[in-house]
Amino acid sequence: MMFLLGTLIYSVSIIFFPADRLHPLARVLARLLMLFGGQWFQVRGNAPDPKNGPYLYMMNHESLFDGFMMVAGIRHYFTGVGAVEQFSYPIWGYLVKKYGVIPIIRQQLDNAISSLVKVEEAIGRGVSMMIAPEGTRTLTGKLSPFKKGPFHVAKNTGITIIPVGLLGAYKAKNKNDWRIKPSVLTTVFGDPIKEEDYKHLTLDELRDLIKEKITELIDG
Repeated sequence: MMFLLGTLIYSVSIIFFPADRLHPLARVLARLLMLFGGQWFQVRGNAPDPKNGPYLYMMNHESLFDGFMMVAGIRHYFTGVGAVEQFSYPIWGYLVKKYGVIPIIRQQLDNAISSLVKVEEAIGRGVSMMIAPEGTRTLTGKLSPFKKGPFHVAKNTGITIIPVGLLGAYKAKNKNDWRIKPSVLTTVFGDPIKEEDYKHLTLDELRDLIKEKITELIDG
């Protein structure tokens, strides 16, 4: 019921206002959706200052709750990439398109590369982005291998990377289970990693560094 009400409110609002101006509303709706879904939401660490962006948020991917946890925790508008299938969902597909999410076809390399080019173009316009380096939700609750695409984006744009750990979402609603279970959802922000901190690293070294940082946030 809360999801239907929230999507209705946001769908009407986005007809009249751009997505970047609706971020405060999106944060409230995301928190309410989690609360009515039996989840207590909290933030640890310091959410980045909106004035110093854009940022590339990289986080672990545990659940359908992940996006709501990110929206509720981040203090400014951002967008990201999403599986192309969700753009065909009734109502939800309309919302993610209007929000500025960039569709990606993971199984087709050329299309995936084209999507990442669009990500870089958005960053060039000053838009912050969110990408899960695992590419899809974990099936075990553990971090899956990281794809290289997000790190090409970082290298090509020199954007400040924000590692983020998402806790509790796998327990609340994992990919293997249709049930939603009460849990505590926590978004943990790590320290910013600026271009000067990683420009000397190879792509693989940067990937390993971000995976290490996210692992520390999850385990800490």
